[in-house]
Amino acid sequence: MKKTRNVFEIVNYSILALLGFVTLFPFLNVVAKSMSGAAAVSSGKVFIFPINFQLETYQHILFKSTFLQSFKVSVIVTVCGTLLAMTCTILTAYPLSRPHFRGRKFFTVLYIFSMVFYGGMVPSYLLMKSLGLIDTLSSLIVALLVSPFNMFVLKSYFEQLPDSIEESARIDGAGDFTILSKIILPMSKPVLATVTMFYSVAYWNDYFHPMLFIDSPSKKTLQLFLYETVKSPETIIEQFSSSNLVNISIDGITSTAVVCATLPIILIYPLVQRFLMSGMTIGAVKE
Repeated sequence: MKKTRNVFEIVNYSILALLGFVTLFPFLNVVAKSMSGAAAVSSGKVFIFPINFQLETYQHILFKSTFLQSFKVSVIVTVCGTLLAMTCTILTAYPLSRPHFRGRKFFTVLYIFSMVFYGGMVPSYLLMKSLGLIDTLSSLIVALLVSPFNMFVLKSYFEQLPDSIEESARIDGAGDFTILSKIILPMSKPVLATVTMFYSVAYWNDYFHPMLFIDSPSKKTLQLFLYETVKSPETIIEQFSSSNLVNISIDGITSTAVVCATLPIILIYPLVQRFLMSGMTIGAVKE
């Protein structure tokens, strides 16, 4: 029995290791291309290890293009958007999780309807235009301000908390805001971390709304910079016109842009992984 179990574990781990490598290979290939010489990249010799190692491409992308400006815009939009989105989502999920809230079913149906049916690109643009938010960073924040899915995750978690805690607080004279800020939120750290991560990733990876609402080059986000780099790398090369481009290839430029845009999320994710897993397990299941 023990021998059979050991054989199963060896086969299982081998399969998982193979799947892990297959998953990581594309990213390792992109990283290798970003650090390889132009001749090796253009000839297709680069796989998962750099050939003719160089960092000139990173120097050009970071310091001779609009990358840093786009990075700054993305950080501003992500931080401000996540804070505002979490505030709005919490203030929406908490009352909808209370059974005594009047109109609870009506508003819940509205959120379900908005989650299932999307107005479309044209109504979104016309709405932002009517609000005077075209070509502003506010349009990027408002576009993702409240996610029905994230709201329902929070709502489900709040509904699991014991009613006796809230009742005890009300007996002691606590109001709704005090109960929410002093009792509910401290007990909901895992799901709050989960939803915060969801919003952060959504704001950071959003390129559709910047492409739709933003015109000024100084207000373009990092994902829009990445989209334009992958789509038309020649426009980025034009910014390097006064530089020596002998060791830089088009594939190397696009690979470097992808790595620089992806790296922040990769570095942040391990810090919140524990909260992310526990929050999804608890917040999405109601007993």
